[in-house]
Parts: sequence; structure tokens; C-alpha cells
Amino acid sequence: MAKRDYYEVLGVSRTATEIEIKKAYRKIALKYHPDRNPDNKEAEEKFKEAAEAYAVLSDSEKRRRYDQFGHAGTRGAGGFSGQGMNMEDIFSNFGDVFSEFGFESFFGGGRGPGRSRSRGGQRGSNLRIKVKLDLEEMAHGTRKTVKVKKQIQCDHCEGSGAKDRGAFSSCSTCGGRGVVTRITNTILGQMQTSQTCPSCHGEGTIISEKCSKCEGEGRVFGEETISIEIPAGVTDGIQLSMSGKGNAGVRGGAAGDLLITIEEKPHPHLVREGNNVIYELHLNFADAALGTELEVPTISGKAKIKVPAGTQGGKIFRLKGKGLPSLNGYGRGDELIHVNIWTPKNLSPEEKKIIERFKESPNFKPNPGKSEKSFFEKIKDYFS
Repeated sequence: MAKRDYYEVLGVSRTATEIEIKKAYRKIALKYHPDRNPDNKEAEEKFKEAAEAYAVLSDSEKRRRYDQFGHAGTRGAGGFSGQGMNMEDIFSNFGDVFSEFGFESFFGGGRGPGRSRSRGGQRGSNLRIKVKLDLEEMAHGTRKTVKVKKQIQCDHCEGSGAKDRGAFSSCSTCGGRGVVTRITNTILGQMQTSQTCPSCHGEGTIISEKCSKCEGEGRVFGEETISIEIPAGVTDGIQLSMSGKGNAGVRGGAAGDLLITIEEKPHPHLVREGNNVIYELHLNFADAALGTELEVPTISGKAKIKVPAGTQGGKIFRLKGKGLPSLNGYGRGDELIHVNIWTPKNLSPEEKKIIERFKESPNFKPNPGKSEKSFFEKIKDYFS
């Protein structure tokens, strides 16, 4: 089943502001929250769908890619933040959306009643890397394996930051609940709100003895080998992301994202122009006048073309479908072959005599017809 448009999912326009998007997501999330719809699979799917849409539209860079490429712009590189989320991820990443509007008491600080407490801690930071690709890899898609130096989860304490399981004590500020409740008197009566505990940051426990390896952070500096799936049709400068592949969080917090910027390697013969590629073909005068058959390079190897007799400099041949695919999967560019007539710079005495014999011939006098278009007109026609 095809994914619905994210703006349609949240019921907002494509020009909606960040605040409008957040309010729309909160409204839908409240309506379909699992605690309000127990054992309702359809409501759970709508809850996850809204979280996925919000994960993209609330992030300016992901929203820009989505506006430009649609759902295809959120794929590749292991998926975007929000794709394939489970309930714990949603509450962990977007619990603040509810708390900002005073709904923490209903959700228990980002967790529904009866739901196990999600891990606390601080979310890890994002990482940025560059991946260089040649035109062949951009055209067909590829998989790259990279080694990334970053903060990884401490294997000694499994990210808890504590010496062992017994090195925890209940938080005295919140009594182990992870939230503190405040009662405010208003003209309408008493209003009760709940906020994440400032002492334990919602974990409900305090570390009494820290892990000796990570010194209580739950993470250490290390290296991870990551496999990156690059979709066909990416362009120079486009940014892909892998959810949860950035720096590990502090004491079990969610990991950041890995942001991958694509950098195009120069091709020895072809130049990219959008989804089209351009090849500069240099013909000697004899081949242009008599016609010939030759091979030209393409993204996928060699291709044969016929050059008809009397071909003029500036002529453009088109190899349909020999360019690059669109990232959204619709259409493919062409290869445009621009003909240049090669004029020799150094002639032998014998060559000069031969050319002098034809110099005054009527067929050697320039006589362009009205139908002959300039190079710029031809380029305009091909790209229009």
C-alpha cells in the first residue's frame, strides 16, 4: 500500500509553520494514543503514521528533501528518523510535544499508564560524513561500508552508567516515579500538572556508584562499521540520514542520526547536467564530411552512434534514456553528444596543398540554411 502524503496525514498545508505542524501532530496523537484505544490495531497504525510524518516535517532538512523528492527523499541510507519507529522510540523522541501543552500527567512523562518506563538519559548528537560517488554509482545506486569514529554504548555497563544493577537508588525527589506533580490554584479551581523530574531526568533512579569504564556516561569513544544503502538518482550535495547511527546517548538515551552528504566524483568524459549527461565529441573534418560510425562512452559502458555525412559543428545527438534516473523513480535523463569539428593546428606542406585545392570549391564555402539552429537554441530545445 502506497504511503500517504505526510501533509495529508497531519491535515496541514504545505506552507504550514513549525507550530502548526506540532499542534496538528499533538491533536492526532492524542486521538489515536494506544492508552485511549487499547487493543485497537488501526488506531495504533494511525498513531505511528502521524509520528512518522511529524519526524520528517518537524525537521527542516528532512522536510526540504521531502518537498523536493517526496517519499523517495526520505529513503536510502537506512531510512530517516521516524521510519520503522516502535512505541518506545515515539514516546522517547516526541514526549516533549505533549509536555509543552501540559499533557504529561496523562502520558506519565512520555509513557502511557501501565507502560514500562522508557530509558532516560540524554540523546546523542548527530554525526556528519561525506561519501564520494562516481556517476555509475549515482545512476544505479550502491552500498558503501564506512568506518565511523564516534561515541558508542559502553559494553561494561550496557549503557546504564552504573557499576552494576545494584548501584542504583530510588530518586528521592520524585519517589521513583520519574515525574513530579504540581498543583496550581486558578480562578477555575485547582489544576494539576506533571513534569519530568529534574533530579533523575525521568529515570526514577539515581546512580549511587558509577561504571569505572565510562565514568557514569554509559558510552565510550569507539568505532563502528556501517553499511549505507545509496538509492539510484542521488545528486551532488544531497543529504541522506540513518536514524540512530550517530553518537550514542548518555546513560541509555537515544542515539543521534548519521547524516551523509553525497559528493560527486568528476567523470573522465561525461558532465552531469541535472539528470542528463553531456559528452563532447571531437570529429576530424573528414569524418564530419564523409560520415562515420563510432563508439562513445556512456554511464553504462560504450554505445555506437552513426554520424551522417555533412555533420556540422555544434550538432547535438541524443541517446535517450542514457542519463541518470530521478531520485523519486519517475523518468530518466538522456545523454547529449555535442559535436566539435577538430581543426588541425599544424599542417605539413603536402596537407596544405591538398586543402588549398579545395579552398575555392563551392561546396567548401559556408552556406548555413535558415533551418540551422545555433548551439544555444539546440541546448534550450533539449532542456525545455
